[in-house]
Amino acid sequence: MYDELTQVDIDKMKAELEHRRLELRPKLIEDVQTARAFGDLSENYEYKVAKQEKNRNESRIRYLERMIATAKVIEVNEKEGTVGLFDHVALYNEKLGKEQNIQLVTTLRQNALKGLISKESPVGKAILGKKVGDRVEIVVSPEMKYTVEIRSITPGEDDASLEISSY
Repeated sequence: MYDELTQVDIDKMKAELEHRRLELRPKLIEDVQTARAFGDLSENYEYKVAKQEKNRNESRIRYLERMIATAKVIEVNEKEGTVGLFDHVALYNEKLGKEQNIQLVTTLRQNALKGLISKESPVGKAILGKKVGDRVEIVVSPEMKYTVEIRSITPGEDDASLEISSY
């Protein structure tokens, strides 16, 4: 299994990986050693917290290494006038009578609270390649479906300002 990511995604992960390995890891190891010196480990809260932070960092390092190793690098070259990766899209939900503005992104940069929707999500899969005026059925589950109309598409670009997900 692989994730389709852009070169910007890979570069951001490599930068975070370098930071975690070269800067954060030594500091967290030192924090564990300092907390261990406080004495009895069974009741040493500082030691437990330091150990948790160190383990969380190691887990993130493994995650980033795995993501980089298994990623399929894709190019962003969609047809003009159709919904593509990083485009800003206005969707009108007919049932609710509301318009929602989203940006279609890679799985690594999704954040629904900020309107950053993964191209692998039900919404992303449904609208990718569609045009303004198209009515699209979003299938969340067999029991949950709704229709949206694509009101506008504003071309976007793959820039480094969109943060990668922390988990």
